[in-house]
Amino acid sequence: MTLQNTMDQLRDLRLTGMLEGLEHQLSQPTYSGLAFEQRLGHLVDAENSHRDTQRLKRLLKNARLKVNAEPEAIDYRPGRGLDRAVMADLLTCGWVERRQNVLLTGLTGTGKTWLACALGVQAARKGHTVAYKRVGRMLEELDVAHADGSLAKLRNQLAKVELLILDDFGLTQLGNRGRADLLEVLDDRVGSGATIVAGQMPIKDWHSFINDPALADAILDRLIHSSHKLALKGESMRKRKSSAQSSLDTE
Repeated sequence: MTLQNTMDQLRDLRLTGMLEGLEHQLSQPTYSGLAFEQRLGHLVDAENSHRDTQRLKRLLKNARLKVNAEPEAIDYRPGRGLDRAVMADLLTCGWVERRQNVLLTGLTGTGKTWLACALGVQAARKGHTVAYKRVGRMLEELDVAHADGSLAKLRNQLAKVELLILDDFGLTQLGNRGRADLLEVLDDRVGSGATIVAGQMPIKDWHSFINDPALADAILDRLIHSSHKLALKGESMRKRKSSAQSSLDTE
């Protein structure tokens, strides 16, 4: 078999990483001195790395995160309320594997959405499926699903994802159906998936916001049990960036 035949077969078998690895070896004279087993090992490593990269791309595409937030860029500036040790633990994603929750609160512009997405990116890097939903939009989708008969399918999708990010909790008033749907989504995820809930409202006000004592008790029981709480503080990050840009523009 000729080298070209081998490369064609790698392409047909969709072993793209091995193909690119072989092309790299052929372009680098240093590989010619390695034993066959070593060169084969490099090709297997290249294929494995390629598959990991492609899987991460698929996970992030399916997650539909609002922002592509790199965990390495988390801002630990004093006054934000972020503890490096706590974040280091969260970034291991052990809480995702244990199906626990993160409750993320803070005023407008403090970086809740960005941080939630950074945790989502890290979870995807660890191989977990992730989905981002604004609470109001999710409830609209569930409302439509009630009408068109796709409710079971949508609820199953929300239940199966390993990390569900629910953003902007508290911005949309909850009607009777909305409260019930939110409870069903959270109940489906108990023991099967981790959830991030992000919103401006302090956790102590969530019960009164839900505005139904029985459903509020049930919803908060499912959220707060085994949860990690992060309360972001300080000035608006957007305002701070805008001020910094204005300063640069005037220099």
